[in-house]
Amino acid sequence: KQSTIEQLNQIDLNNLPLGRERESVVKVRVNQTLFRRMVLSNYNNRCCITGINMPELLVASHILPWSLDQHNRLNPRNGLALNALHDKAFDCGLLTITPDFRIKISDRFYKAKDEASVRDNFIAYDGKTLLESQKFSPDVDFLKVRCEGFRG
Repeated sequence: KQSTIEQLNQIDLNNLPLGRERESVVKVRVNQTLFRRMVLSNYNNRCCITGINMPELLVASHILPWSLDQHNRLNPRNGLALNALHDKAFDCGLLTITPDFRIKISDRFYKAKDEASVRDNFIAYDGKTLLESQKFSPDVDFLKVRCEGFRG
């Protein structure tokens, strides 16, 4: 007998298709490893929001997206060391960094403020200052551009 979730989503566990593979040609970002090393070392291998120091969970996130600004793709002043969760929120426009290096979260998080994970991972950091960079401060003009696109 199928559960309600299976019924609602029309999932038949007895007739799932096979997972398959295919070959694909993809573009690879050359020198992305160099960018990652520069950005993570700039923050002592810590997330600049939370301070978590597990490099396997950190992303060298571009302030101005790779696809939109080819001249600053490898510029360490265009990078933030973010943990994977905050990187995703940054990419989705649910979190931004203001030109004065403060964390600003979307109002959407306040609508879910009763959830402990939202309070602990987002609301707790709203308005806080980024960890200080060691050598390359984020470019204020890049942050201004990014903030202009913030959905809030």
